[in-house]
Amino acid sequence: MRRGPSCSQHTDIHLAPRGSTPASTFGQGRDPFLRTGALQLGSTASVALDQSTRVYLKLRKLIVRGRLAPGTRIIETELAQRLDVSRTPVRAALRRLTQEGYVVSQEGGRQMRLSVSPLTREDAREIFRIVAEIEGLAARLLAGRAQAAREPVCQSLEEIDHQLLTVSQATPPSVERIFQLFTDFHRRYVEAGAGPRLLALHNAIKPQADRYRRLYSSTQAARIQASLEEHREIIAGIRAGDGERAHSAVRTNWTNAAERLAEAIQDSGELGSW
Repeated sequence: MRRGPSCSQHTDIHLAPRGSTPASTFGQGRDPFLRTGALQLGSTASVALDQSTRVYLKLRKLIVRGRLAPGTRIIETELAQRLDVSRTPVRAALRRLTQEGYVVSQEGGRQMRLSVSPLTREDAREIFRIVAEIEGLAARLLAGRAQAAREPVCQSLEEIDHQLLTVSQATPPSVERIFQLFTDFHRRYVEAGAGPRLLALHNAIKPQADRYRRLYSSTQAARIQASLEEHREIIAGIRAGDGERAHSAVRTNWTNAAERLAEAIQDSGELGSW
């Protein structure tokens, strides 16, 4: 059985072996992200909505960063105890995470069993295509703005790519730094071009793509040169004020990224799947 990429952060939550079916349940041990009081959540009914949002954001962060491994079983009562909140905000957070695809439910006797959703090639392709269209539209909108607004963004994107090349050539390359620089590159032109509604859509879907990128990032270092070439085309389209070219370049970048990731998943195994 093949093993997936390493997730080396220290955690007391059991992270399932790569390429195998996780047998863990959330609630074993203590994780520094979830220590009692760390969230400073209120305890009155008047802040229940705020509590559910905070619980949602905390759990989403743990899933995206791989601290809750794909396939890990989630038990509502244990989550409430670990987070020092009532079951009401936990239930609301889990409902939202299920709607967004971070958590899946299965029939388990009299109750539904919840677990962190697995990472699969087809799911990655779908998510990356959605992100491609959202970011492509942002790039198109940015390209339609005045040259005085576009050029500083282009220069910033070129500086990020320069840093990416430098970091990728280090021995060994910093996987975490590479991940952050890629994130910065895309975030820069999206924030410069998108309006509030488009940005809200991006904020909702992008963490799902980041989940794949982060957990398989150790396999991506050798593929950076291809990404940088695609980045140059994005920059060229924005700089030229050519919205169609910029949109197409972003779409190509994410489509190719999905295929590169699919190869990595094929080599390493799908996480959290049988």
